[in-house]
Amino acid sequence: MAKSSNQKLKLLYLMRIFEENTDDDHALTMAQIIAKLSEYGIQAERKSLYADIEELRTFGLDIEKRKSKIYEYYIANRAFELPELKLLVDAVQSSKFITHKKSNQLIKKVESLVSVYQAQQLQRQVYVTNRTKTMNEGIYYNVDKIQSGILENKQITFQYFEWAVSFGTNEKVVKRVKKNGDLYVVSPWALTWDDENYYMIGYDVQNDKVKHYRVDKMISISLTDEPRLGQENFQQFDIGNYAKKIFGMFGGQEETIRLQVNKRLVGVVVDRFGTQINIEPKNEDSFIVTIDVLVSPQFFAWLFGLGEDVIMLSPDTVIKQYKKQIKKISKQYKQI
Repeated sequence: MAKSSNQKLKLLYLMRIFEENTDDDHALTMAQIIAKLSEYGIQAERKSLYADIEELRTFGLDIEKRKSKIYEYYIANRAFELPELKLLVDAVQSSKFITHKKSNQLIKKVESLVSVYQAQQLQRQVYVTNRTKTMNEGIYYNVDKIQSGILENKQITFQYFEWAVSFGTNEKVVKRVKKNGDLYVVSPWALTWDDENYYMIGYDVQNDKVKHYRVDKMISISLTDEPRLGQENFQQFDIGNYAKKIFGMFGGQEETIRLQVNKRLVGVVVDRFGTQINIEPKNEDSFIVTIDVLVSPQFFAWLFGLGEDVIMLSPDTVIKQYKKQIKKISKQYKQI
């Protein structure tokens, strides 16, 4: 019988068979390997397969042999272990900034890194939750364009939208482009993932200040021929420190705040601001922490959520703002 045109690809198909059909719990006998190769139109003999398997081992494929009733062959180790891939799948699944469609595409690609049997375990991970996802399918490519701007040292332009209510149409929630559709001109310097969203941090050329933007709300991104500006603002820029100061990525006036905190909330403070914070004892039950934050309604909401266990001690200007905010909200409930 004449050899098929696939015969030259024998080694590649053999590698695919091992990668797709074997793992620590699933192995193939020599007869099963020969049968699977025949499905690709490839003839194989045991003697030649022993040499082929040895070549794949030399190439780097960790093929092991074990004996039950007869010898079986399988891939023992891969670039990624199954628990590692489950973490990646969970991260993709829980990311708000990745759409459902793109999540499924990425997870399908992750599944290709393991056997078909282990891929079933990853598929079960996909449906663990039904979290809210972004509806901007272009975010995947937005990130790529922003990265290109950073790497090529170019300014970018884009439109920025917000969600608005529209009861006179079929769609109750609609996109509304800000600045009447005028383009933003920004020098991109960093990307960060905060509060389950992707943000671009850059230098706003028109307003001469550092600002951040939700990547999933950016549309029509284009690279310009103009070099980035604002480098002096980012020479000592610490993106981690920047993210700690901002609550919910809402900007505001930076202030140094002193809080008296019950000791049982030390974990909450550390989770938010890290361990490198200025802490001093107050009494047996509480401590004082000094932090730098950008004061915003979101910061006040975080503070309010901690209830009576936290007291703001200074500065007086921020304390007055906080009191005003509480009174404003309280007033709304007087008639209810």
